[in-house]
Amino acid sequence: MARPRVVVLGGGFAGLRLLRRLELLLPADRAELIVVSPVDHLLYTSLVPQVCASTVEPRHLAVSLPAVLRRTLLCLGDAVAADLAAPADAQTPAGGLAAPAGLAAPAAVAAPAATAANVGRRTVTVRAADGSTRAIAWDRLVIAAGSVTATPDVPGLAEHALGLKNLDEAVALRDHVLSRLELADATDDPRRRGALCTFVVVGGGYTGTELAAQMAAFTRRAATAYRRLRPADVRWLLVDHSPRLLHDLAPALGRRAARVLSRRGIELRLGTSAVRIGPDSVTLAEGGSSVRRHTRVATHTVVWCAGVRASPLAAALGLPTEHGRIVTDEFFRVPSVEDVFALGDIAAVPDSARGGAPAGQTAQHAVRQGAAAARNVAASLGVGTPRPYRHRDLGFVVDLGGRDAVANPFGVTLSGPPAALLTRGYHLASLPATANRLRVATDWLLNAAFGQEITHYVPSGTQQETIATAEHTGIYRTPKS
Repeated sequence: MARPRVVVLGGGFAGLRLLRRLELLLPADRAELIVVSPVDHLLYTSLVPQVCASTVEPRHLAVSLPAVLRRTLLCLGDAVAADLAAPADAQTPAGGLAAPAGLAAPAAVAAPAATAANVGRRTVTVRAADGSTRAIAWDRLVIAAGSVTATPDVPGLAEHALGLKNLDEAVALRDHVLSRLELADATDDPRRRGALCTFVVVGGGYTGTELAAQMAAFTRRAATAYRRLRPADVRWLLVDHSPRLLHDLAPALGRRAARVLSRRGIELRLGTSAVRIGPDSVTLAEGGSSVRRHTRVATHTVVWCAGVRASPLAAALGLPTEHGRIVTDEFFRVPSVEDVFALGDIAAVPDSARGGAPAGQTAQHAVRQGAAAARNVAASLGVGTPRPYRHRDLGFVVDLGGRDAVANPFGVTLSGPPAALLTRGYHLASLPATANRLRVATDWLLNAAFGQEITHYVPSGTQQETIATAEHTGIYRTPKS
């Protein structure tokens, strides 16, 4: 009997954890595993703010998929469409008679030979970097394509704001900030220097808080390297519509984080929204919907960290969604189609521990769902029994840079050096590869001894990419209603 094919869309936290568990649960002769990903690595996004602050080298957060997956085939490209209809016995879908073109296999793993089982299956369409497409047949389809930056209809956001969702955006932000400091050092106009040295972060969640805290310390140290700049010239603002920082976490964590940020000179604009973004300013609105006070802040840098939304693939597939996320049952199955599963940020997976409310869009949920969904996918192939998803909250860690962090492991609130030590240990343990752990730990030691590098890679005049360009969100077509 030929092996059934499991195709996983996405090699992020959820997809990688699912595939590693499937490799353990399913013997090699029971299933063929394929992962479709636009890149050949998992990005450990929890430490991306440290790339911006030159604390960690970018590639050290990129965990090679072929290196950690023993027998999963890697297909580089973006999944942009899928045939979800039941297979027709008399038809052979495109790409069904041969191994999918362009698959990169780990060492000692060959591409699958043509078999009768490859005939008459449903397919997923993959778009390569050069724009070409190909179809890959599947028996089980697992959608774990993650999320992208949420970009609401704020004038100027799409054209002028910077995102922080992938390595390209992290490196671009670091280079952009350093180039603004260089331009400020070169100008004789005090007003222009003030605008160039002003940086605004929108979003007081995990990413925005960590980014503002770490970048404020980094840029003030960097300012000492320029002849005409002083650390006091650098100004950071953190803007959030909520009345408190880290509003998704326990209030004690938000209060302690706010104290650290205030101590570092960061202006907290809580209960405030960014309502317009221009090339050299951002307009902020404070107060309720009836009475709002508008303030214009001169700046050349606005970083948008105000939430995420499901990958546009969810809409492109035409599956039922809830707030943009694919609807599933508690076993990760998509009720409207057979043999299709979804998990991670792209899916609204009911959490039985929360009365069936959708699980949050966090890395912790994605990793846990990957392990749980692997059991259910294997059960659909006759190995083991399915179980519903139930999440147990182990707490959160927020790295504020240096010796500062806040954490609440098992409900115990920590801050300062103990929280920083716990946070660093947690991240090292969570990195999926030993080589990456050693490289990140070495980066931390080197920076503690010698400080961060303040050189940048791109010329000051290089045009910045938009969030849509950096995150490739324009490649999907939404089905007509």
